[in-house]
Amino acid sequence: MGDILLEVCVDDAAGLYAAIEGGADRIELCSALTVGGLTPSAGLMSLASRSVVPCYAMIRPRVGDFIYSAEELAVMEDDIRFAASCGLAGVVFGANHSDGRLDCDILMTLSEVSGTMPRTLHRAFDLVPDMAEAIELAIDCGFERVLTSGRAISAVEGLADLKAAIGIASGRVSIMPGSGVNLETIDLLLTELNVTEVHSSCSSNVEVDNSNVVAFGFAAPRIKKTDIDIVRMLKGRLGGYAIAPGNAQ
Repeated sequence: MGDILLEVCVDDAAGLYAAIEGGADRIELCSALTVGGLTPSAGLMSLASRSVVPCYAMIRPRVGDFIYSAEELAVMEDDIRFAASCGLAGVVFGANHSDGRLDCDILMTLSEVSGTMPRTLHRAFDLVPDMAEAIELAIDCGFERVLTSGRAISAVEGLADLKAAIGIASGRVSIMPGSGVNLETIDLLLTELNVTEVHSSCSSNVEVDNSNVVAFGFAAPRIKKTDIDIVRMLKGRLGGYAIAPGNAQ
């Protein structure tokens, strides 16, 4: 039995190195984590491709919902191809219809473009009206895992749905809790949930000390930064929990 894995989401080079140094098992590579994460730059993907820790690129071309036009789909396809050409370990994407259901056609198209590249279904899943239907679609599309807060703002609030999703998945796809997963909540979550991996920003709030940068609107007065100490502490906390028998993915 192995330890529960820690995936850390980062959106810059400093965060990438902090996650690696802190002992993350996998990295979700993004830009703009303040809006839930967008597709990282070509340069950041290239840098991450040299990491000893597996890096998955977020494929999300804009802020807002996950209802994509044909033009946006084409951008996402090209971003996946670029991530693959860099040698990144995997990609992360999702898509919905206007009623919240997962968009089967887009997910299948992006999965075909991904080929054998491992992939994660992101929190577009948290908008679905029917979890069982969405989990079956995720499995049909070949996703390794579903990143979800249990259709709630945070994983703690979504515990009931997370438990239900784990039961529906029955080991066929990993259910990875994310959103509000931190040193204060991890023990509660892992006491209640039988999972193999968790997702966290492992971030702390940092004051922006350049008043001109704030005044010009280039940054908020306080920003979140990946914190190497939090990565280390959360990884250490996970060491106290072994993957339950029969739940290895």
